[in-house]
Amino acid sequence: MPDQFAAHPYAPHVAEASQRFGIPELWIWAVMRAESRGNSRAVSPAGAVGLMQIMPGTWSMLSARHGLGSDPFDVRANILGGAAYLRAMWDRYRNVSLMLAAYNAGPGRADDYVAGRRSLPTETVNYVAQIAPGLGMASIASPAAMPPANAHPWRQATLFTPRGDGEASSNDGAADVRPQRTQLASPSASLPSPNPAPHPLFVSLSPRNP
Repeated sequence: MPDQFAAHPYAPHVAEASQRFGIPELWIWAVMRAESRGNSRAVSPAGAVGLMQIMPGTWSMLSARHGLGSDPFDVRANILGGAAYLRAMWDRYRNVSLMLAAYNAGPGRADDYVAGRRSLPTETVNYVAQIAPGLGMASIASPAAMPPANAHPWRQATLFTPRGDGEASSNDGAADVRPQRTQLASPSASLPSPNPAPHPLFVSLSPRNP
């Protein structure tokens, strides 16, 4: 963990989530900052809640599967839930930019993008453009340059449950595009930047404004 993260009050929970779900701590910090600016009480107009901005239906599924409790605003539980969601998207795409796009817009929209059926929402393109470079990754490329979505491994991802027809079904908060969200209020606890100098990862995302 970078030294600038070590003293943060959320650091133990991020470390636990990283170890439990096998993803880098930096992914969790970066998504947390982009989603809520560190405001543990954040609620979007679409209804996404907490530090990692998890939709209520998705929260219910994640909580039941991972034993996260009943309070989506609980700092530890919300971080664990967001990390579980990120891991599910990573298992589905094995590509950081697509993982981030699916976290923001839903895997259904990300699949359409990979297949060339639909473009990603402007909000999502900007979201990935803000975060991916800070993780050492390229931003969204053209559909032809993106890897195909895996047809089957995501069905074993923790976010999804089987339907009666044998196909996998995601929660209603994951499969469709999440509506654009407004910029959230000032965080209740400021998050550290991964670099001392300003970084584009932490620039306000104007497309989230109504």
